[in-house]
Amino acid sequence: MHAAGGRDYTKFLKADGLKGARIGVPRAFYYDRLALTGDLPGRPEGIGPTTGITAGRGGLNAAQARVMDDAIAVLKQQGAIVVDPADVPSLAAKAPKDNFAAWDFCSGAEHAKGKDETCSINFKYGMKRDFNAWLKSLGPSAPVKTLTELRQWNLAHAKAGAIKFGQSRLDISDEMDLEADRARNDADHRKDMLLSRANGIDGALKANRLDAILTPGGAGAGLAARAGYPIIVVPFGTVPNAPTPAFPDRFDARPAPFGVGFTGTACSEPRLIELAYAFEQTTRKRVPPPSVP
Repeated sequence: MHAAGGRDYTKFLKADGLKGARIGVPRAFYYDRLALTGDLPGRPEGIGPTTGITAGRGGLNAAQARVMDDAIAVLKQQGAIVVDPADVPSLAAKAPKDNFAAWDFCSGAEHAKGKDETCSINFKYGMKRDFNAWLKSLGPSAPVKTLTELRQWNLAHAKAGAIKFGQSRLDISDEMDLEADRARNDADHRKDMLLSRANGIDGALKANRLDAILTPGGAGAGLAARAGYPIIVVPFGTVPNAPTPAFPDRFDARPAPFGVGFTGTACSEPRLIELAYAFEQTTRKRVPPPSVP
């Protein structure tokens, strides 16, 4: 585990890394369901489909809440200072226009042009821009020259299984006009940064003088990814595997793993490694997956 330029991260593997650490519990959305003051067009509850742990406006079910209560108890036992609540401002905001959970990234056919006013186009815009730039860098050796050509090739070879699961993300990306849509992309990127950084992770950290925030399962990944900030999820518990809609009858699903996420600001990997390693060493809850016969 080494950083760029020969920097060695192993020096941050400290078993007492939690002692004196200030860790916040962002209750709004991550632990408790939201109650927004209005809804967004096309979204009955004002929240996108990919941002919650449970459905709708976030929150934990009883089994997930018990896991996180146990994790918080471990932090206190190991000498951490737990600040609870320490909400992420953009996830505690009541108005959908100011709430990160109501500002998904455009990700599928439902977010094609004309249907994308409530999501950030940065992902689909950047996909076309950067993929075409990468293909150009390959020179004559590139098997296709543009994203359009790739989509056409996939369609021509659909019967051979080229696009078994469709290519809606490629489709909504390719319809982007890199010149005409540039201003919209810039505006959406600014909003992404505002909600994920200044009014997001940094807002929670600065207001409470925190080293990190503690998020349930993998739920914190969306906020960290949009900000471009690090997150480390440590295996910790399991919860009943009970999705909505339910599994078919006689499908005996094993319990689902449920980890604990430590998220910090830009370039905070050393501190996060200390926290995550100390938590891992004192709990050792990771269970190797069973072998498949």
